[in-house]
Amino acid sequence: MDDYRVIADEIAASIADGRLRPGEQLPTQRAFARRHGIAGSTAGRVYRELVRRGLVVGEVGRGTFVRAARGTPGVALAEPAVARVDLELNYPVVPEQSALLAHGLAPMLRADALDAALRPVGAAGTAAARAAFASLASDTGAAAGDGAGGGAGWRAGADDVLFAANGRQAIAAALTALVPPGQRLGVEALTYPVVKALAQRLGITLVPLPTDADGLLPDALPAVHRATPLHALYLQPRLHNPLGATLAPERRAALAATLERLGLPLVEDAIWSFLRPGTPPLAALAPESTVLVDSLSKRAAPGLTTGFAVVPARFRASVTAALRSGGWTPSGFALEAGVRWIGDGTVAAIEEAKRVDATERQRLARRILAGQALRSDPCSYHVWWELPPAWRAETFVAAAARRGIAVTPAAAFTVDGRTSPSAVRVGLASPPLPVLAGALETLALTAAGTPEDLLY
Repeated sequence: MDDYRVIADEIAASIADGRLRPGEQLPTQRAFARRHGIAGSTAGRVYRELVRRGLVVGEVGRGTFVRAARGTPGVALAEPAVARVDLELNYPVVPEQSALLAHGLAPMLRADALDAALRPVGAAGTAAARAAFASLASDTGAAAGDGAGGGAGWRAGADDVLFAANGRQAIAAALTALVPPGQRLGVEALTYPVVKALAQRLGITLVPLPTDADGLLPDALPAVHRATPLHALYLQPRLHNPLGATLAPERRAALAATLERLGLPLVEDAIWSFLRPGTPPLAALAPESTVLVDSLSKRAAPGLTTGFAVVPARFRASVTAALRSGGWTPSGFALEAGVRWIGDGTVAAIEEAKRVDATERQRLARRILAGQALRSDPCSYHVWWELPPAWRAETFVAAAARRGIAVTPAAAFTVDGRTSPSAVRVGLASPPLPVLAGALETLALTAAGTPEDLLY
């Protein structure tokens, strides 16, 4: 029967015209069923339909609440938020990067070099590009005391590198190649919102994997795979977004062994890994099973979106086909610029400046938000904030927006749409430090109040 959709439409209309406000709690399903004279199972279908439409969110142990904004979180994160201080988007920019990039670009403006750079290239790029980006992906020295990956570090093979116009497209190509429509992809319970959107478009079902404060639990993976057979995994083992966790060496080793035993391929997102050099990727331990994805946008500058993937030989043809069929191949000019900036040390210099900058911003956040329940890494550009008991994520996001600050609710990252933690992610990278400090102070004052303060 479609009766539940009629009732869902009525609730949706109440949300649209403001009778139900952001952060407002819906009745329990049992009370809702009594009020509308319907069966409890029908009430459950109504609530699931509202979750599917992105109108409400369930919070564990709290109930179901009207969301602060409609739409898919991935789409919201893909465009700049209309706010005076945007702590949603997270694009690090350091003062010296423009001068460094301009210096490296100058030789490309000669007529002969420009002519070569403007020629079309395919997913395999050029030999020079494959060598340069392989060196960028490599981790040539393990961290002190880190037994995983070996003291000699790990080097990506130039023949294994493929290119996309940006990192998101590289992820899309990897997922397209590894997971057929209708099949399952294992991900962390909180994952990159773009992967949620990609999975929906590709017809892939996301399966949340058990985690704790330190990241994925490798020992739990076989049971999940037996219950809901997986085709592949997508993970962020270094500087997880949004939690900031990095898998410890013993967990990386256990996970690599488990993947090999189960025969499961992995898409490893390494976008933020440059902030934690000396921590080898999972690709170092499972090179034949892992597609490692990265890009220049966070490392160098937001507009430098060239994406690349280190792809084992057995997946190379299928990933190449996905890049071609999706129209996701790179710009020749951007690729050549990247080669020059990697080769002359520009990218390395910007990376080092951003490591210093991220550490300073983390210290600032820890000082201003002292006493709050925060999770992050000292070298990360974001903070996961578990809100005080008085606040729900959607209500806090609405309160912050009224004060001109955009933050991201936990629901944007949550794989299971029926429940979501009462938490927000605060991006630290984009605003200037004085602006960031002022925004964090405003958020701290907001958290010290109550949702009722919104009424005044």
